[in-house]
Amino acid sequence: MDFATVAPKVFRAVLALDSAAREGLDPVLVELVQIRASQINRCAYCIDYHTGDARTAGETEDRIYQLSAWEESSLYTARERAALALTEAVTRLPEGVPDDVYQEAARHFAEPELAQLIALVFTVNAWNRMNVTTRKTPGTR
Repeated sequence: MDFATVAPKVFRAVLALDSAAREGLDPVLVELVQIRASQINRCAYCIDYHTGDARTAGETEDRIYQLSAWEESSLYTARERAALALTEAVTRLPEGVPDDVYQEAARHFAEPELAQLIALVFTVNAWNRMNVTTRKTPGTR
């Protein structure tokens, strides 16, 4: 299904949400968060899309490759680690967002920026669900 064609109002609304969620966040961090959520959700289309955008934003191949094992990697800053931990907790919401994960993110991000980060995570999860459900194929931008 081509969701943009079949449900254009919904698609445009998610695009607007995506644009609003990115405001004020570092473009590289945005892509790391979106790749990690997409890995968890097994959205091949979004992984492909966001790894390309990460490269364009200046991300290195090593950091992209090691993202699925970010906790064991020394390549990510404490701020990025806090964002990735929050991304995983929000993406796996039925397990809840642990207090320590939220507090660590709040330590690295001022409240307005933290709100943007949370919005980014729930937006990429919406994209993942849309693209996985409609069988969006990688490489079909």
